[in-house]
Amino acid sequence: MKVSPGTSHGCPSLKSLSIKVGSMLCPCGSPNKYKRLDAKLERKMAEAKRVSSGHHNFKSLDSIIMKFPQFKEGLKKIRAVFEQYDEDSNGTIDREELKKCLQKLQLHLTEEEVEDLFHSCDIDGSEGIQFNEFIVLLCLIYLLKEPSSSHTTSRLGSPQLEATFDTIIEVFFFLDKNGDGRLNKKDVVKALNEASPWEKSPSHITRTRFKEMDWDRNGKVSFREFLFAFINWVGIETDEEIPGTET
Repeated sequence: MKVSPGTSHGCPSLKSLSIKVGSMLCPCGSPNKYKRLDAKLERKMAEAKRVSSGHHNFKSLDSIIMKFPQFKEGLKKIRAVFEQYDEDSNGTIDREELKKCLQKLQLHLTEEEVEDLFHSCDIDGSEGIQFNEFIVLLCLIYLLKEPSSSHTTSRLGSPQLEATFDTIIEVFFFLDKNGDGRLNKKDVVKALNEASPWEKSPSHITRTRFKEMDWDRNGKVSFREFLFAFINWVGIETDEEIPGTET
């Protein structure tokens, strides 16, 4: 995510991940299973940015990168929830385990909503939700679920986790310059050059960063695609990979 060509800040294996995921999403010919959920997310993000009245916490990409350690610590707390519902300890949560998890969290979703979330987050088609996919799934539920009528009741039962998700949403707002609920290359270029307009990122760097998010290669980045890329940038699964290793 670092914009200077000589430094790879926190995403050593993102290129290979992007190629792998892109190859899974593009030729499969079934983007429709994502469209319904992504359209909902687009509307929610556009609405949320309007409500935020232009007040945002991030002014530059570097200010986001500096918070990576806090993001990592906040998201790691989800591991205990994941392991609790991975009843057979096989490293994935299947549909039945997911339904039990949602019931326990008192997240009352329709069968269609559960299927949409499952398919949209099971990016490798393994018919199981892995840990990084589970983080995305919880964040999407948080965004899509209407707040309780009681102001004291949080949507996920964890104010700390919700604060982490709120901050990630702020990162998306920073990149979504036109506020339409999805990212395009123009948005990302503008964000990369925001803090230092006199030090514009080389075009190939900007293209690479955008491709890391635009997995289905349609020129637009949904909040769901952004989440997968962002979690990988933060390096939630690995502490040892972060130093500048190449894959």
